[in-house]
Amino acid sequence: MTIRAFNALRPKDPKQAGEIAALPYDVMNSEEAKAAVEGKPWSFLHVDKAEIDLPPETDPHDDEVYAKAKENLQKMIDQEIYMREKKPTLYIYQLEANGRTQTGVAACVSVEEYKQGIIKRHELTRPDKELDRIKHIKATEAHTGPIFMAYRDNGMASAPKNLMDAWIKIFPPLYDFKAEDGVSHRLWPIDANTVRDGFIKAFDAIDCIYIADGHHRNEAASKAADPANEESQYYLAVIFPHDELAILEYNRVVKDLNGHDKNAFIAALKNVASVEESATPVQPANKYEMGLYMAGQWYKLNFPTPSEADIIKTLDVSVLQDKVLAPLLGINDPREDSRIDFVGGIRGLTELERRVNSGEMAVAFSMYPTSMEELMAVADAGQIMPPKSTWFEPKLRSGLLIHSTLKGEETNEED
Repeated sequence: MTIRAFNALRPKDPKQAGEIAALPYDVMNSEEAKAAVEGKPWSFLHVDKAEIDLPPETDPHDDEVYAKAKENLQKMIDQEIYMREKKPTLYIYQLEANGRTQTGVAACVSVEEYKQGIIKRHELTRPDKELDRIKHIKATEAHTGPIFMAYRDNGMASAPKNLMDAWIKIFPPLYDFKAEDGVSHRLWPIDANTVRDGFIKAFDAIDCIYIADGHHRNEAASKAADPANEESQYYLAVIFPHDELAILEYNRVVKDLNGHDKNAFIAALKNVASVEESATPVQPANKYEMGLYMAGQWYKLNFPTPSEADIIKTLDVSVLQDKVLAPLLGINDPREDSRIDFVGGIRGLTELERRVNSGEMAVAFSMYPTSMEELMAVADAGQIMPPKSTWFEPKLRSGLLIHSTLKGEETNEED
């Protein structure tokens, strides 16, 4: 597959990188974003969620919001908060959290290779969310949020992982900061021509890469591409070795029991799983083990291993959907049913208890996380996972690297 060096827009002063970098636009609402930028005039949320700089009643999808995003980005360029890399460059982006490190290559990837299936997906996208990012890309003339991707590491000496390790042993990072959530972010430019070309060659030997997180941004980049503008045919990604990534569970909460009372629901569950009361919150430790919280009580559920050969049917989220959500709770389409909501594992089991104890929801399910091997198997089979099957942590920060799609912006200055 192809990766491409690019002339990034990036923070000029490394000391400001931590104040500029922001969590992805889609992990918070407008109110949370507005609170997050207090005391941070150059936070990238002013670009990614520009409605925070407009009257509170402004629709986040109004054209005025995208115009404000363009204005805010241009202001950061004009005031030299951002600089433009003088030559096409690749980058190493490392995240460290809770004693675990993952290190990836930041580069541009090809719209055409996405269309050909060399860049593989595992989720469907919603047209409204696509349109939001298409408008943002076209207004700012930039890809502002890197898409989280993975490659299958083969352990060979020439693999990107080993090239990254060699580089960071020699050079200090350009940016190195710990964000307010405790995640450390480090970034190294790879601007030496021979080394940069070695990375490009290493990816040439890789058959495909996988979208981990950012399907809507990926699809938007594809649809926003202008055939008359070569630069728009490439978009920003950070590509990690698959074995360094952690997927957290994506838990479920449901508003009602579909006409069942508590005892009838438990009796119905016993027809499809073993059900055992638990004195403590249930964090599943194995596949097909799930937790259930209802009316102040936790239960441990264990489902039989599915007999189907279809990889989708063997996912824990599919087992819950096929055995409980559809037949017992009447949720046949979790993408569209307003009675179900999804809670990322980063929020913990206490968030499930809170949602139920408040009366907002009737029942919560804690899940065992999908694995990277399962994700890649689904993508390799050309299939689509059920909605909200994966939650990746830690998140990449937006604003450290921006890929401009403006014609004539790229340069080819060499050593």
